[in-house]
Amino acid sequence: MDSYLALIEQSFNTSYSIWAREALDELPECFTITDPCISGHPIIFASSAFLKMSGYSKDEVIGRNGRIFQGPETNRRSVMEIREAIREERALQISLLNYRKDGTPFWMLFHISPVFAKEDGRVIHFVAVQVPILSRQRLNGLSLSEEGSGFKEIVFGSCRREVCSMDMCRVSALDSDSRGLNTEEPCEASEAEKRRAASAINNILSVLTQYSESTGKLVCGKRCSSPGATLISSSLNISLGRIKQSFVLTDPHLPDMPIVYASDAFLKLTGYARDEVLGRNCRFLSGVETDSSVLEKIRESIQAEQACTEE
Repeated sequence: MDSYLALIEQSFNTSYSIWAREALDELPECFTITDPCISGHPIIFASSAFLKMSGYSKDEVIGRNGRIFQGPETNRRSVMEIREAIREERALQISLLNYRKDGTPFWMLFHISPVFAKEDGRVIHFVAVQVPILSRQRLNGLSLSEEGSGFKEIVFGSCRREVCSMDMCRVSALDSDSRGLNTEEPCEASEAEKRRAASAINNILSVLTQYSESTGKLVCGKRCSSPGATLISSSLNISLGRIKQSFVLTDPHLPDMPIVYASDAFLKLTGYARDEVLGRNCRFLSGVETDSSVLEKIRESIQAEQACTEE
């Protein structure tokens, strides 16, 4: 588990400077950042606002897949739409019923967007913003204005019996009874909420771009592929990540036959970071005592397009 958490830490630290976490935590938005290149597509960062809204601690979230926030009434079709967007490496806005740690459901607008490596156009992370869906619908037959509320409070989540301040993520439950929440009918977000989610994505991408400059590994919100670059899609990354063996994939159609994928087990075995491996030929793993006759057999097998097993 320690090696897995080390990969997660490495995923963030190799892409952004040490000050990035602090800058992201200063943002008021509720959001997470995930890495599709690591087995299980885990969360590598969760904002303070998100932790407060969900009721989870940082240690309970980092390294976990976003499915931990789903529950029995979460729409499976909506989940499939999110998976499809990840597979196609595109942004998506969708209403989704999620659950807090204490089990109470709530409707939110889920906006996911890929983060691309500027150098080769690979998707290295996904940003997922969660905006609670607000409603001024009547509560128990009385609107808030009829109850004389003067605290600028509004009810969110269809008929949700909760009160949320104007700061979206400062949630205080009046009670945990969710019997008034309609979990069957989709709860549509307003245009203002959709704009708020899109604005949050832009703010987060701006911070990530700024703090990636000092690492020399620039990121951006749009793909800027280099000519001839071979990209491993996020869906293939996720599928390959389920394989626990140590292995790499190389592309013989590119100059010098570079590595285009390296498994987590391979990184653990060799001690290299993923960005130190991708784009390089496997010969960098050779040393003074590597048998040159074995390397020649491997080259001949590649040229003949045949399988090869060597020590």
